[in-house]
Amino acid sequence: MTKAREIMTPGAECIGADASVLEAARKMTELGVGALPICGTDNKLKGMLTDRDIVVKVLGAGKDPSAASAGELAQGEAVTIGADDDAEEILRTMSEHKVRRLPVIDGHDLVGIVAQADVARALPDPKVGDLLQALSTD
Repeated sequence: MTKAREIMTPGAECIGADASVLEAARKMTELGVGALPICGTDNKLKGMLTDRDIVVKVLGAGKDPSAASAGELAQGEAVTIGADDDAEEILRTMSEHKVRRLPVIDGHDLVGIVAQADVARALPDPKVGDLLQALSTD
């Protein structure tokens, strides 16, 4: 079975929890990504920040993106997947938590991000349909 480390995008970069949302948006643009892991000063994962979070929770709410911090948008405990977890476990985790991207952890180190599309390519077609249905329902 395919492992997370085989299908992930390696070398994920964090945005600091103290960094402004504007800095995060610029970093997303620079890297060509739609999400960044949020890391604290202790280098531990605090959550994920998505481009949608920026639009809905900052811009749409009338907040100043240069004054709001990335850490303010980290909610609860970060949902992650282990580097050696298989595609079925990734599928279960994404479906259960209704997330489209998962930080991949090896020990305590962030080693990459696995996205819905990565999992879809690694799973047989019926499982892909199950994932899309689970993520599309409220």
